[in-house]
Amino acid sequence: MAIPTPEPGLIISYAYVWDHEARSGQEEGRKDRPCVITLAVERQQDGETLVTVLPVTHRPPKDVAAAVEIPRAVKKHLGLDDERSWVVVSEGDQFVWPGYDLRKVRSTDRYDYGYLPPRFFNDVLKALWAWREAHKATVTPR
Repeated sequence: MAIPTPEPGLIISYAYVWDHEARSGQEEGRKDRPCVITLAVERQQDGETLVTVLPVTHRPPKDVAAAVEIPRAVKKHLGLDDERSWVVVSEGDQFVWPGYDLRKVRSTDRYDYGYLPPRFFNDVLKALWAWREAHKATVTPR
């Protein structure tokens, strides 16, 4: 299957590098995980598409404002597992699309899980902007 067009709300499989890993010098993600594209913009200087993603994790957040829990129905719609999961809004990765960390979803020929429903994606964006107003958000350039 072809690499999809990067669009906000699309969940991709990506080798995410957490902020604490990047600060310690790690350059490669330790595991492939679902990540939500929140921004995809074309750079004028070279025509490349710059994408920002937020990671999905099973680990409950220490600060409830740092993540948004994914409803069970949304997880089922995307083909994700049955465990509780959160979209982390306190940090993200930014890279030139498609980048070397884009991965195929396990046991498929696809690079994406599909799109978040618009209402839930808007909830994620609201939480992201609220976090950024109250805290310093971290975006790791890759």
